[in-house]
Amino acid sequence: MKQALVDDTEDVSLDFGSEEELALRKARIRHPLATFFHLFFRVSAIVTYLFCDWFSNSFVACFVTILLLLSFDFWSVKNVTGRLLVGLRWWNQIDEDGKSHWVFEAKRVPTIAASTEAEARIFWLGLIICPVIWTLFLFSTLFSLKLKWLALVIAGISLQTANLYGYIHCKLGGQKTISRVTSRLFGTADVPQRQSRISEDGAEEHGKAVPR
Repeated sequence: MKQALVDDTEDVSLDFGSEEELALRKARIRHPLATFFHLFFRVSAIVTYLFCDWFSNSFVACFVTILLLLSFDFWSVKNVTGRLLVGLRWWNQIDEDGKSHWVFEAKRVPTIAASTEAEARIFWLGLIICPVIWTLFLFSTLFSLKLKWLALVIAGISLQTANLYGYIHCKLGGQKTISRVTSRLFGTADVPQRQSRISEDGAEEHGKAVPR
């Protein structure tokens, strides 16, 4: 008597995409140029401030050089390195009524081009530590009565704190789901109007509250 053969094999699907994405995120540095310039301008400004007297006796030359480095740092971090290293971006726009709106953008869905853990760590450490150093420079300038550097130190604090403030808003806003944002924005009638939309590339944009 012949016995029927039973095929008890099961189809198993392997998700190679998630493993590949995890391996990419654990890679050391995927954007070396952006990572370099994220630290280069701000560290150069600090080093120049500390040792400019060794290289030049001209206060104006030192002042202009440091201010240019701070300006380059502000632009590169705001427009390039934040987008590449952590998928965040912020900017200010003016609507048709002439009102100013702060817009904070954060990618909601990780992609193959997402930043690595090492890049994110470097980004946030540089973003937080450097404003603290400039704050220490402010106290040292006041205590040593070197008031001629006061304007430059305040400019350094202002430019780097602005980037830190913007990216913290991006980070906190990017962690919220659309349902929570919608319920928070439209749950009460007296809540200020706020922008929130999903761009085509999977990024959430949310603007700072602006009075009507």
